[in-house]
Amino acid sequence: MMPAPRKYPLELRDRAVRMYRAAEPKPVIRRMAEELGVHHEALRTWIRQAEADAGERDDLLTSAEREELVALRKENAQLKRANEVLRTASAFFAAQLDPTRPR
Repeated sequence: MMPAPRKYPLELRDRAVRMYRAAEPKPVIRRMAEELGVHHEALRTWIRQAEADAGERDDLLTSAEREELVALRKENAQLKRANEVLRTASAFFAAQLDPTRPR
């Protein structure tokens, strides 16, 4: 499964976050988003993620933690499928080896 295409280029995202973080006083996100031609909630999300990645927020996962979580969930799903296959094979072979067991 491929990720959804990005609406905004990564360069725009990075530049917008850098501009916001460098500005003093902090600009109004809605106004800055309008000037950049992006949705204000997209800009707010990018800023919050950059803050999490910089260790400035404890309420969000960092990008690395998010990637690790995705990989672990995928691995967990694969292991569950493998366990189900092994459970089914085990029951099948147990039935084949025990002639007294009703089928």
